[in-house]
Amino acid sequence: MVIRVFIASSTSSVLIKKTQQDVVGFLEANRIEFEEVDITMLEDQRLWMYKHIPKERLPAKGNPLPPQIFNDEHYCGDYEAFFESKENNTVGSFLGLNPRPSVKDSNS
Repeated sequence: MVIRVFIASSTSSVLIKKTQQDVVGFLEANRIEFEEVDITMLEDQRLWMYKHIPKERLPAKGNPLPPQIFNDEHYCGDYEAFFESKENNTVGSFLGLNPRPSVKDSNS
């Protein structure tokens, strides 16, 4: 299971840069393993991303914008869905991760 964040390293959009940084920063801070896939450098990966986003999740006009998040080939969502899961403290289920075992105090 690999979390993949599809990003655009060369974008003039400040909003896209900030949303990508938010996702990547959150994953790093929470020690969630992931890989970044730069769709501006890898045409085949950009096409793969477009093909694997469910039709009902595609924007009404234009192409889906980064960041787009996948767990292997399973589409998790875009930034708005990620942000909502972060606000609701459900990022683990959003990403399709197994719950981490809790560390219990042995003196309990």
